Amino acid sequence: MTDTEQKLHNQLINKSAEAFTMAIEIYNKPTLKYRVEGFAFFICNAWELMLKAYLIKTTGEESIYYPDKEGRTISLERCLRKVFSNENDPLRKNLECIIELRNTCTHFVTQEYEVIYAPIFQACVFNFVEKMSEFAGLDITTLIPAHFIHLATTTTPFTFSDLKSKYGDIIATRIQTTQQEIEEETSAIHNSNFAITIRQDYYLTKKPDVNALKIRIAKKDENNIDETVKIVKEVHDAKLTHPFTVKKVVELVQQNLRKEGIVAVFNKSTFQDFIKYFDLKNNPKFCYESKIGDKPVIVYSYSQQVIELIVEGYKKNPKCGENIHEELKHRSEEK
Repeated sequence: MTDTEQKLHNQLINKSAEAFTMAIEIYNKPTLKYRVEGFAFFICNAWELMLKAYLIKTTGEESIYYPDKEGRTISLERCLRKVFSNENDPLRKNLECIIELRNTCTHFVTQEYEVIYAPIFQACVFNFVEKMSEFAGLDITTLIPAHFIHLATTTTPFTFSDLKSKYGDIIATRIQTTQQEIEEETSAIHNSNFAITIRQDYYLTKKPDVNALKIRIAKKDENNIDETVKIVKEVHDAKLTHPFTVKKVVELVQQNLRKEGIVAVFNKSTFQDFIKYFDLKNNPKFCYESKIGDKPVIVYSYSQQVIELIVEGYKKNPKCGENIHEELKHRSEEK
């Protein structure tokens, strides 16, 4: 890059980071009712600025201008197609989905769209953090604490009858259709770069082979109080508290280790050692267990705290992964 291009690149990256910060702050502010529209606008702006900076860096300043329109820079859609040429790339599809929403926001968007788009938004945030690090070498968590990049969803699920009574048939049908389209695409793509979602269905059945959870009638103790009843004080949305797959945990730990200048091999096998050593799957702070299907397939997802635990371990001892592996091997031999 020339000095002029370097200066422009840096300006675009700084503005991109600021737009991203504004998107996060708007979405995580519970008093705002303009969350969906505000987030969609600023996250698209953040992506556009970052992608243009990347194009300047890789193909020169001329690449961000329309050849037949002097002084006019290309759109976010064109930037996206240039940088992510594979039209089936889940990351590209994710951003295209949000771009479409941004364009719709000028017409009519209700609060219910927050429920529909929350998994898409969360994936978009993680994608941005990853690409900003890859394209510009900027760690967003130096600007925003890591736990703030987890979006806080406050809206509760809705039914068609709820929508109909609130908005009428036409708008209710439009919202429901949007929800169905997003759910179908999420199921078809099935990739955390497109949407981060965990679904848990509850139903009563007498067939033991399809039980996800077992329940029974609680007995009374001597004080006539149900022995097994517990009061639930908080409800946690697992797709927000435990959004990471094994693959994503490994990627984020590797990124953090590189940022800290720690040279260490960390892969899926190493992560499995950490899981066994710290018994992560039995600690709800670190791991969430989902059972999916009639013959349940168990799926585990992990929280931000897992990444922080592992990175802290390596910061204290860069060979902690090797030490844990040897300790587990020793325990196995003793048995």
